[in-house]
Amino acid sequence: LQFTEEKLGQAEKTELDAHLENLLSKAECTKLWTEKIMKQTEVLLQPNPNARIEEFVYEKLDRKAPSRMNNPELLGQYMIDAGNEFGPGTAYGNALIKCGETQKRIGAADRELIQTSAINFLTPLRNFIEGDYKTITKERKLLQNKRLDLDAAKTRLKKAKVAEARAASEQEVRITQSEFDRQAEITRLLLEGISSTHAHHLRCLNDFVEAQMTYYAQCYQYMLDLQKQLGSFPSTFLSNNNQSSTAPVQSVSTPSVLASASASLPSVSNSMVASGLSELKSSSGSRKARVLYDYDAANSSELSLLADEVITVYSIPGMDSDWLMGERGNQKGKVPITYLELLN
Repeated sequence: LQFTEEKLGQAEKTELDAHLENLLSKAECTKLWTEKIMKQTEVLLQPNPNARIEEFVYEKLDRKAPSRMNNPELLGQYMIDAGNEFGPGTAYGNALIKCGETQKRIGAADRELIQTSAINFLTPLRNFIEGDYKTITKERKLLQNKRLDLDAAKTRLKKAKVAEARAASEQEVRITQSEFDRQAEITRLLLEGISSTHAHHLRCLNDFVEAQMTYYAQCYQYMLDLQKQLGSFPSTFLSNNNQSSTAPVQSVSTPSVLASASASLPSVSNSMVASGLSELKSSSGSRKARVLYDYDAANSSELSLLADEVITVYSIPGMDSDWLMGERGNQKGKVPITYLELLN
């Protein structure tokens, strides 16, 4: 009745204090954006809606979803199978196998990104929506009921004519007021926890950024390595084609295709490291460099690196443009320049 009369403008309503109102709107705003960010992150990590629903169902049943190849892994497998069919000894077959292996590595990095992001970013966000925010909603509802009880008691007090009825109504107002005050305090304390939720979600966001950074760095390194491995193929590819090709059109078009392809494949690393490195290449001096990511040496000619350490780097004439010589104490070896940040 109190609620209906308020809606009709026939009854007065106790307003919450401004601080509590601000906290309530901050909590609502946090819930809204947390949900949006969470859902869109899920779409980003798993673009296939059917796979998302399946994972959700398995999660609710508390069972592990069946392991399936992701898109890069599937493409990688097709390329490897095709390469083996065409013959690993042929240029195209060999290139397909190498590309397939790289796609599979990217698929594995993709899987790792999804897993890390789910644990470090999505789960804490979901826990807030399904845990803390549900508690806030429940206590807020309780506060609304206590306020309606209080205002109904105030209305009865106003309408009480006889002294006895007034005394009883005053007593009721005192009780409902203290219950309302107590519930307002509980709700306020819960809502003030939203600030620490923001601080927690900020840490989770940093973890998510780190997982993405690792993923993109891995993919970039895999593609750089693949590009190097494919670098020796064009000439073989041409001679293979010329031997087997009966149509002269093909042998004419192939070199132009290759020329345009190689022209459109700039050394990615060069654009990233710009002037500092070209200056280092042309001079015979050495510079200090900070290592951006961990790097495991592929062979004894390379130097393994640890993120954030500082090493000395210099160039040797005729050296591959993607590498520098690195020194740490008495250890030395080739290091990939994409892993370095030159220091002044």
